[in-house]
Amino acid sequence: MQNKQINEVKGESYLASAWREFRKNRSAVLGIVVLALIVILAVGADMIAPYDPFEQNYSQALQWPSMEHFFGTDEFGRDIFTRVLYGARISLLVGVVSVTIACVFGSLLGASAGYFSGTYDAVVMRCMDVLLAIPSLLLNISIISALGAGVFNMMLAVGISNIPRYCRIMRASVLQIKNMEYVEAARTAGASDGRIIAQHIIPNCLAPIIVQATLSVGSAIIACAGLSFIGVGISAPTPEWGAMLSNGRDFLRGYSYITLFPGLAIMITVLALNLMGDGLRDAFDPKLRR
Repeated sequence: MQNKQINEVKGESYLASAWREFRKNRSAVLGIVVLALIVILAVGADMIAPYDPFEQNYSQALQWPSMEHFFGTDEFGRDIFTRVLYGARISLLVGVVSVTIACVFGSLLGASAGYFSGTYDAVVMRCMDVLLAIPSLLLNISIISALGAGVFNMMLAVGISNIPRYCRIMRASVLQIKNMEYVEAARTAGASDGRIIAQHIIPNCLAPIIVQATLSVGSAIIACAGLSFIGVGISAPTPEWGAMLSNGRDFLRGYSYITLFPGLAIMITVLALNLMGDGLRDAFDPKLRR
């Protein structure tokens, strides 16, 4: 808060200062450039991909990478490059939506728990402790088993398992600022609790939530890929990176490229997200600025 006031005195807003610091971080800039390229490839897959992701051609099965098939073909003769491009759509969508679910519900619960305190706070946080006590993979499998397999149910399962971390982060931030002067001024002016939370508390607690959300997208992509890999997530023939890894494990010795390229896609995407998240953390936290 003190750093924010200093920046405003200098004529520079807090967001402008954070963006200036972010641009100084070469790794973070590299991460956002790589991520932007992945998003462009995913959105433009219809125009970039040379083949249909579902088209099977057994005469072209198990061909190593070549000029005709950049990443080779799988056991059904499907072009792996095409399926990796279309898989980026699903993986990014699942990662973003699941994190959005966790972020929205976790932030609302954390903000209300930190603001009202008392019995309500204790009940909410004990519920979060129960969710944290359950291994995330086991919780995801349980939710999907109860709701059924599918893209939305997988996003919902991963989102629910990540709610506690956002709830805790938001609650800690609210406890720090709920007695600040501007909150007291709004309360004295007759603003309702809901309005104070929505207009004065949550906007001033978004920095750590944004950083956590950026870092969590990569974790969500890995979680969804893991669920698809063990057969409880997205099933064939949908082109999804985890499902592609699962389909290629039977050919790992003789045709390792089938799992190599989906695995590299996951690794590069998660690395780019982590680099960007680290840059945002350094930019928003004045203690970490160089």
